[in-house]
Amino acid sequence: MNRATLTLFAGTLALAACAIPIENVGTGTPGTTQVYRIDRMDPAAVQFRMVDSMNALRRRHAAPAVKLNSQLNAAAETHSRDMLRQNRPWHFGSDGSSPLERIKRAGYTGKLLGENISESFETELQTLNAWMEAAETRDVILDRAARDVGFSWAQDTNGKIWWTLITGTTAAPRQVVAQVAAVTTVPDGAAPADPASDGVPEGGFSAEQFLNQ
Repeated sequence: MNRATLTLFAGTLALAACAIPIENVGTGTPGTTQVYRIDRMDPAAVQFRMVDSMNALRRRHAAPAVKLNSQLNAAAETHSRDMLRQNRPWHFGSDGSSPLERIKRAGYTGKLLGENISESFETELQTLNAWMEAAETRDVILDRAARDVGFSWAQDTNGKIWWTLITGTTAAPRQVVAQVAAVTTVPDGAAPADPASDGVPEGGFSAEQFLNQ
């Protein structure tokens, strides 16, 4: 596959219209919601576009490039599908699993650095842009310790996409703190799921907090 590296700036991520299948669908309220049908895309192309864009942002902040890792991809896919089933964006699986536990189950032997999640009708690059606008999720994207990344999603029948991005490193052992954060974006007039409603903590978490769950 030929991969063109995208030169991107936070807040001005551009998408080629010919490559993005968008539909206008009724929402039950005046107007329409644009739905990005990711199931019509080549999954590898979506992942490479996300990582190339992420690396373009990392270069601007003097951070080394990250590469896709199959185990982290698997962990990200598992969690995206689980969030869809639960119908809420949070960092714990329906079985109570933490990000640390999920990457171990997937066979990743490195250190977890961060996990970003999103409940959105947006494309992968729009989601990356949203993550760059919030400090906690931006720190995960730009973490200089990161060397590996996993990125995946699950799409609901209504078009909503549940995105998961995980960063890790297999660099020399050191004290690593896991930082995870969520960005939730929903159409105007819709009420987002509230992870805090079930007593689930929001924002950044340390690796020790996850291990103690």
